[in-house]
Formats: sequence, structure tokens, C-alpha cells
Amino acid sequence: MTCPSCGREVTDPVNFCPYCGARLNPARDSTVVLTQFEEPTVADDLTPDEIRAIEALPAGSALLIVARGPGQGARYLLKDDQVVAGRHPQNVVFLDDITVSRRHAVFARVDGHWTVSDKSSLNGTYVNRSLISAPVELRTGDEVQIGKYRLMFFAGPSGNR
Repeated sequence: MTCPSCGREVTDPVNFCPYCGARLNPARDSTVVLTQFEEPTVADDLTPDEIRAIEALPAGSALLIVARGPGQGARYLLKDDQVVAGRHPQNVVFLDDITVSRRHAVFARVDGHWTVSDKSSLNGTYVNRSLISAPVELRTGDEVQIGKYRLMFFAGPSGNR
């Protein structure tokens, strides 16, 4: 598919051009574009309870903490090699909001490091406020945005970089 705005070739099955952000198929697309939050999310805002949870992480695991959005403060332990995040109630990372696709993103442990990839969601997945179109390796303190949710990522021992 060719982007009608910038003219570049887009091979990924996405609704927006990864180069210029233009809508690729406006006639059939009912996607709502969300504005990014303006206030920064920093790991310094962690509660003592959250700090203890991060310090107690098992080797090779990771923790996601909802920093902004519905369910702020919720925690999700990533301990399997692949963990799905989305609106489907059977997902380990269950994010119950219409801005989240049923199977929105996948967190994967690859060679001892964690990555996140978007699964052709309508609103996309962002890492540190940048839209991703391929798997991105995560580092402790990274922010992952899925719909209205902004999640802080913390790697356990042997997953830290």
C-alpha cells in the first residue's frame, strides 16, 4: 500500500503510515486518534510498596505498573516467555478499555531480555512515546502506552540492562 500523504510504500498491516502518521485508508477506517498525555511519567513516583515489588522480582521476570490511565497502580508480572496484553479477559495483562484491542501487544522474553510488539492494533503501541512497528527491546524505566494505559516497565535480575 502507498501512503496517500507522503507516497512511501507501507508493507505492514497498519491503519496509519509509520513514516508520516497519515491515515492510510480514510474511507474504511473508523480509528480514533488519541492525543498523547502531556504530563511526564517518572519512576520517581513509585510508592514504597511498588519499590518492594520491583526489588522482589524473580530472575528473568519483569513487572508492568499502570502509571496513568484506568486502573492506575495495577501491576502485571511478566514471567512467561510470551505475555499478551489487551482487552480480552483471558489475557495476562487485561486492559479493559475500548481504546485497547482484544489482542493488542505481546511482551516476549528473548535471550534474557524483554521486547514488546504491536499485534496490528487499531491505536498502535508506543514505547517512550514513539509508535512502534517492529519488536522493541525494553529497558527498566521504559514507558509502554497501550490505548489510554501508560505502563512502566521494570526488569527483574538478569533482565536488567
